[in-house]
Amino acid sequence: MFTQQKLKTTKSFAILSLASAVMFASCKKEDPEPVNDPMEEPTEELQTASYEYNFNNGQVIPTAYYEGEHSDMLTATMELEEQADGQTKITVTLNNTVDGEMYMIHAHDAADPATTPNGTPYNESPNADVFASMTTGNGGSVSVSQTSSKSFTELTTTYEAFFVVHDPLQQISTTDLSTYIVLGSFAREQNYTLASSTFNYDFNTGQVDPSFAYDGTHPNTIGAKLRVQELGSGESRVTVMIDNTVNGETYMVHSHDAADPSQTPNGTPYNETPNSDICTLMIAGNGSTAMSSQISTESLGDLSTTYDGFFVIHDPLQALSTTDPTTYVVLGVFAR
Repeated sequence: MFTQQKLKTTKSFAILSLASAVMFASCKKEDPEPVNDPMEEPTEELQTASYEYNFNNGQVIPTAYYEGEHSDMLTATMELEEQADGQTKITVTLNNTVDGEMYMIHAHDAADPATTPNGTPYNESPNADVFASMTTGNGGSVSVSQTSSKSFTELTTTYEAFFVVHDPLQQISTTDLSTYIVLGSFAREQNYTLASSTFNYDFNTGQVDPSFAYDGTHPNTIGAKLRVQELGSGESRVTVMIDNTVNGETYMVHSHDAADPSQTPNGTPYNETPNSDICTLMIAGNGSTAMSSQISTESLGDLSTTYDGFFVIHDPLQALSTTDPTTYVVLGVFAR
């Protein structure tokens, strides 16, 4: 038990300690406020830019649209990032790639066609100091980067070149522009004005005529999309995508011109011979969505407004017939 004397001593010690702490705190100097140097220049923020590229339908050179088997779903994005040392990091992303295929991606300096070996409007050798790289497709999106010694400002304002993605399904060529799945101006906004229309088709349950309803064993989950894209040349790219295909079966896809039944050999309301100038495709089923494309000599405007025809997908599980509409798993008016 504390005695009165001990209690007084303890209180005195506590008061003394508190007083010392207050005196120490009051004597402690505060850190000086930072002083801005008026001569010090503010740090400039590094610049970035992004550019989108569509599939090559002849946007840059009307007659130089892609011709091949690669899906026209492929697109590309180019991103530029200014570096502190004055260089520029360039990243290219490809979307909807083919799994396992090697994509060559290049910058080609613009040139006078009169001075190039094959009359191309660019140097046929890629500019490796800007961008010359490759990446392997994975069925989705893949990216690859390279640092260029050119400045961000030079690349986005004065550097004149083409951005090229080569078709991995064909032998590489730097002279055949029809093998370029992407072709555009390097590090510039693309002026895309070409139109595109998509049309949906369900399983044939007799939408055109009840007597034409499909009769067979093919699953009724099948459906299709018909996409018509305008080309720079005035022609069209016709793409057919079939959903829920049977793996390993080959689907014959045709356009048939409408006709007077009294004038056809078997009384069909269409010409029994497909119109190969518009759409005649063979598509291999894969158990999911399968697709293929062709070039049509008709324009998008003509196909979607004035052309009078039928869109037909034949049953791959039956013998091919162009006279029996009940063997058509899909039947509709073309591009409507």
